Amino acid sequence: MPSITALVHTHNDGVRLGRTLETLHPCDDILVVDHGSADDTLRVAREYCATIRMAQSGEPPGSHLHDARHAWIFVILPSETLSEALEAALFEWKLSAEADLAGIGSYAVAVREETPEGWSAPRPNTRLVPRHWQRWDHKLPQHDPNGMMLQGDLLRFHTP
Repeated sequence: MPSITALVHTHNDGVRLGRTLETLHPCDDILVVDHGSADDTLRVAREYCATIRMAQSGEPPGSHLHDARHAWIFVILPSETLSEALEAALFEWKLSAEADLAGIGSYAVAVREETPEGWSAPRPNTRLVPRHWQRWDHKLPQHDPNGMMLQGDLLRFHTP
């Protein structure tokens, strides 16, 4: 049965981080990479028993994956939460045999964003990747159009 490390990059996200971490029930541990927060971000991360690593200037994307405890990494922004359907899909995915996952490079989820007009149409975004993933767009995995799609949505909220 595969295990998942949640990876969250933070910078002064204390106000919204708790909502994100509260939805990560399918993840076996949480790795927070902090980029110099001066608010309550680290306190909130500690409340959820997250492992905290301080980002270093000039680090290449993905360099902190060596701190992940598990073979699969779920990358989430501090402004996002798992929908109940996505949470259920991740729990179901974890019931897979490791052999069944061989040859599958990544998994995408539908990201829906809160806008002044309502919720945006869902768009696929690669978020569940193996620990050895090498393709990054800054803090997020580069989208893999050949990845498998997980059911459910990742919800992105905007806070002032």
